Amino acid sequence: MSVAVDGPGFVALQVRDVEAAAAFCERHLGWRRSPSSPPHAVVFDTAPIPFAVRELFPDVDLADAARPGLGVVLWFRTPDAQQLHDRLAAAGVTILTPMAESPFGPMFSFEGPEGYRLTAHGG
Repeated sequence: MSVAVDGPGFVALQVRDVEAAAAFCERHLGWRRSPSSPPHAVVFDTAPIPFAVRELFPDVDLADAARPGLGVVLWFRTPDAQQLHDRLAAAGVTILTPMAESPFGPMFSFEGPEGYRLTAHGG
């Protein structure tokens, strides 16, 4: 009998400045901190998968990374992608791809903490 992997159970971005990245997530995405986080990270009460920003692993150096996470695609569900798009744009957050239709509903990408490309989708 083989064991299968169900899917992601936890997602974290490694960042240079955990507090600044956490503040971005709180201010622009409306996320709330989980009551318990390890000392090197801030975990958010996101559902169905917990999300965190955390300190860099000792062998990770993002100093020369033009865009951290290159090759990884993170999509986040929202009840109203257009409203989120408009709010982020008004707040000066860089919109990387304009609103477009996708198999998951309206979507757009924006620059998240420390330059990570994040995509929001929803109806």
